[in-house]
Amino acid sequence: MKMTSADSSPKAFIFDMDGVLVDNMRMHAQSWVDLFADYGLSGLDPERYLVETAGMKGLDVLRYFLDPSISHEEADKLTELKDILYRVMNRHAIVAMPGLEPFLDRAASAGVRLGIGTGAGPKNIDYVLGLTGLTPRFEVVVGAHMVSRGKPHPETFLQVAERLSADPASCIVFEDALPGAEAAAAAGMSCVAVTTTNRPKAFSAFDNVIATIDHFEGLMPEALLELCGAAKTMS
Repeated sequence: MKMTSADSSPKAFIFDMDGVLVDNMRMHAQSWVDLFADYGLSGLDPERYLVETAGMKGLDVLRYFLDPSISHEEADKLTELKDILYRVMNRHAIVAMPGLEPFLDRAASAGVRLGIGTGAGPKNIDYVLGLTGLTPRFEVVVGAHMVSRGKPHPETFLQVAERLSADPASCIVFEDALPGAEAAAAAGMSCVAVTTTNRPKAFSAFDNVIATIDHFEGLMPEALLELCGAAKTMS
């Protein structure tokens, strides 16, 4: 049997950060709602934000809800204001997802390479990974400031795979947001849906979703790799 590039490539797990490593997306959502209220946008609630724009870069969120022509400079300023709200209000609540650290240990022991592909900026990345002590566990972190096109474009995940020297077909993405699952599909990667932000049925339209989880407790990396291989064989 001929070996493909995916067969010989290192296996990699790529994690979104917010809503996957930590259950904090509703904290972000409430901060956006509070910010938008100050700018005259009424009728927005956290659930609508989560369904329609969770996982997107701040620029894309602002263009979606507030002003389609907002400049990069103004978007950066408003996103920073929102992030200050988020960090000040939620420092006590930022903890790693249940079972995450044992799962990462098992994956690393199995030779799986670990990376992060997130729509967060550098300050929020340092904030979350620093509070949880997760920084040294990941070889590669790609954030919003490192890509020109955020999710649902696949650039974020493809850049992580490239830096990990992994073929996209050998990567499994862990995502809580629909734009993230779409980005994984566009990158040619399997996806594990994490149900902190969306219910399982929300991911039913994505053929690349191989599993749906509420947390990482009891999750075995080898089982996911088998599911990924079976999905590639069937596709």
